[in-house]
Amino acid sequence: MGNCVGKSEKLTAEIVPHDGGGGGGAQAYPTVRLYGSPKSVLAAYIRFALLHKAVSLDFVPSDPDQSPVTLQVGSDTVSGSRETLLRFIDARFPNPPLTRPPPAATPLMVRLTRLQHKSMLWHVKRVMRWAEDLATRGGRKAVDPTVGSPRMEMKKFARSYSQLLEVMLEHAQMEERVLFPIFDMADRGLSKAAKEEHARDLPLMNGIKEVIKSVGVLDAGSPGYREALSNLSARLKSLQGQCKQHFKEEEVELLPLMEAVEMSKEQEQNAVEQSFEVMQATHSRLLKFLLEGLSPHDSMKYLDLISNCRNREKKEAMLRMIVE
Repeated sequence: MGNCVGKSEKLTAEIVPHDGGGGGGAQAYPTVRLYGSPKSVLAAYIRFALLHKAVSLDFVPSDPDQSPVTLQVGSDTVSGSRETLLRFIDARFPNPPLTRPPPAATPLMVRLTRLQHKSMLWHVKRVMRWAEDLATRGGRKAVDPTVGSPRMEMKKFARSYSQLLEVMLEHAQMEERVLFPIFDMADRGLSKAAKEEHARDLPLMNGIKEVIKSVGVLDAGSPGYREALSNLSARLKSLQGQCKQHFKEEEVELLPLMEAVEMSKEQEQNAVEQSFEVMQATHSRLLKFLLEGLSPHDSMKYLDLISNCRNREKKEAMLRMIVE
């Protein structure tokens, strides 16, 4: 996923979340061989897990009817459940850790919502810092030459913000169509207030998109260009503040209501799968983007939610996409 950067020669857009465990460092690990079917949900899950480790991975496709998903590291070979394979990976390659003691029982929709909040906040911070960097440079060439000219960089910035906006809008739709009806069972007044909060954020998000369009047609380095970049940076900073407040209020006032509703396991799983249906674009084209905003441990927790879906075809499609 990359490395955290501060005031370095890299673009501030390259900041990534970290899990407190550090990266793999310069330690050289042996090649890991993973044997499994290209259609295997477990194989896709383990392939994604190994992307977080400083290892060279050799995926060896095999017939699903002949052998289970198997990991080979040197003379050590292991196969078995998802938990068995993850424990083996963390034992051989400790950083960053992917497994932790299970937390206290938390409703599935609470886990899903909190993880999406984390990802969106990280991406908002990333584009906000990127905009600050653009405003500081005022149309001068990119710090990283691979980004290209100022116009090319703005196109990349616009694409990145459009992806974030799509995720945020689908997340809002998911809450309104899946979460809020559940909250209505506990307190209709709180649910109504949450819907109004969504409507309040929309003009700011759409306004940012329009500012980005205007920057894209201005001459780089002109006074109007620099003013538009400063405006963009200020609006994104405002969006970051609103998102923090909005998500905090939901997690303090609304999500605890999930405990009060006392849904059955069947109802919880139905709600999660309905959420994936509502957020179809996010969980097809933009799933990698969503996972980039999570630490390794949290991204694996998100994949756990996907892996537990009962529609095997859709589950396989989502998991294959992140390793292809």
